Amino acid sequence: MASVSLKTIIERMKLDNLTPELDIQKIRISQPDINRPALQLAGYFEHFEATRLQVIGFVEYTYMESLPAEKKEEMYREFLSFDIPGVVFCRELTPDPLFLKIAVEERVPVLITKKSTSAFMAEIIRWLNVKLAPCISIHGVLVDIYGVGVLITGESGIGKSETAIELIKRGHRLVSDDVVELRRVSEETLIGTAPDITKHFIEMRGVGIIDVKTLYGVSSVRETQTIDLVIKLEDWDKDKEYDRLGLEEEYTEYLGNKVVCHRIPIRPGRNLAVICESAAVNHRQKAMGYNAAQELYNRVQNSLARKRTEEDDE
Repeated sequence: MASVSLKTIIERMKLDNLTPELDIQKIRISQPDINRPALQLAGYFEHFEATRLQVIGFVEYTYMESLPAEKKEEMYREFLSFDIPGVVFCRELTPDPLFLKIAVEERVPVLITKKSTSAFMAEIIRWLNVKLAPCISIHGVLVDIYGVGVLITGESGIGKSETAIELIKRGHRLVSDDVVELRRVSEETLIGTAPDITKHFIEMRGVGIIDVKTLYGVSSVRETQTIDLVIKLEDWDKDKEYDRLGLEEEYTEYLGNKVVCHRIPIRPGRNLAVICESAAVNHRQKAMGYNAAQELYNRVQNSLARKRTEEDDE
């Protein structure tokens, strides 16, 4: 199961550690959800998700401050006795010394952030959803074309990297070449990234390794991109029927999510970069509510209807 270390979360979210004496190296978070322990602080521990990061906001903090001293110690000890990966106080709300003392005894890290509770929760849930999402690696090239994430796949040597270079020269941005890591962050969204070791590099047979970021500038690359469209390059087969209208969408599936897919036959003289650009713009146009294939179909139907009407009048 995927997990993220608490140390990484502290660095990424710029949290201050109020319990530096505790060893946090082995503490890991394995689910993206967080918990605001309002009910637990009131004494209700049924269905308590202790394995989640616990977030203390203004409401929880003021309730804790309002308790008498003897009740505080009882409640703190019961709450912190669970195997909690960490407690985060938002809005720079400082926990009282008794809470810190018991937290150290129970070996529960206590952290603090300047962010408001809602802002912190939204940011960490979004980040953890990406980091902990189901992930697979596939062979292909991911390019951002006019804001549309286009995943180009096909057999080795068919021309994926060369197409990517031409697209980059035309002003589009590379996400990953050769290996693309796909993460399913929701039932509708797949995110593609590059492995750290190959980030910003492209391999071209006969030339070698090209550093896209160095050659074409930082505007030619990006770190992540949603997968909106898949283009499968394949050798031309004269005996195969290819879709020439596009009335019905074809889909491919990754991690249970369906993505629109176009199969592009390769023949000498075809400009693959222009084809990919056109496919991306057409996909964007469909998302905005206009389908050129459907428009042509409607024109043909209207023309036939007019001809039938004229023949009936005669």
